Amino acid sequence: MSWLESFILGLVQGLTEFLPISSSAHLRLTAAFAGWHDPGAAFTAITQIGTETAVLIYFRKDIGRILHAWFGSLVGKVPRSDHDAQMGWLVIVGSIPIGVLGVTLKDQIEGPFRDLRLIATTLIVMGVVLGFADRLAARDEVGGKHRAVRERKDLKQLNIKDGLVYGLCQAMALIPGVSRSGATISGGLLMGYSREAAARYSFLLAIPAVLASGAYELKDAGEGHVSWGPTIFATIIAFVVGYAVIAWFMKFITTKSFMPFVYYRILLGIVLFILVGAGELSPHAGESAD
Repeated sequence: MSWLESFILGLVQGLTEFLPISSSAHLRLTAAFAGWHDPGAAFTAITQIGTETAVLIYFRKDIGRILHAWFGSLVGKVPRSDHDAQMGWLVIVGSIPIGVLGVTLKDQIEGPFRDLRLIATTLIVMGVVLGFADRLAARDEVGGKHRAVRERKDLKQLNIKDGLVYGLCQAMALIPGVSRSGATISGGLLMGYSREAAARYSFLLAIPAVLASGAYELKDAGEGHVSWGPTIFATIIAFVVGYAVIAWFMKFITTKSFMPFVYYRILLGIVLFILVGAGELSPHAGESAD
């Protein structure tokens, strides 16, 4: 991998990680469209450490408060009923599904799941799901002629059952094209949470999974055509760009709909199907890199 490739892929990772459009799919597609080798699941997981570091810094006050309360609850200094202490447990519980499935499906994640036809399918299907969930949220927020405005849930109403549902939604993102934030935000909206609450918990929930995945894949870094230098460079680029994107996104969702991302996902999926169907792009483009 050249330094130019690592810069562009790091930029793509930073731009797409927090938006509900799938960063892993865009890394895969960027390489395929450019005629480069597929960077692989290990490169994707490690560069996500960069964007997740942006989450740690952006939500540092929330994370610090949650960790303090959670550890305090273990030694009896903080009541276990404390909201922040409960959030610590809920993040742990919600991380179990992706941890188990990530290890179980490792071979599929690095192989069949990277087929461009599957990516096109997940882009479209999850786009439709996100659009439906967003419409439900909008209907509750504005009401209508025969409907009263309905208040949506915040994170203080999060429980173990909802935390597990969030976790199962996050696990779906093991398939490129699904989108970690897209799946968890959709799940949150469908369960009645507000856009801001769904997005905030989505980002907090991703921290253990992404950091663990990146650490697990470190052993495979530097193998094949992707060396350590470009991987680290891409990770740094992803961090810088990712921090700017998350700051913008959290402001965006307070007043805007997710529909622009829905239209983009569906259009990209259709274009991808057309290109593969016309033989202009192989569904396994770049996979023979090594």
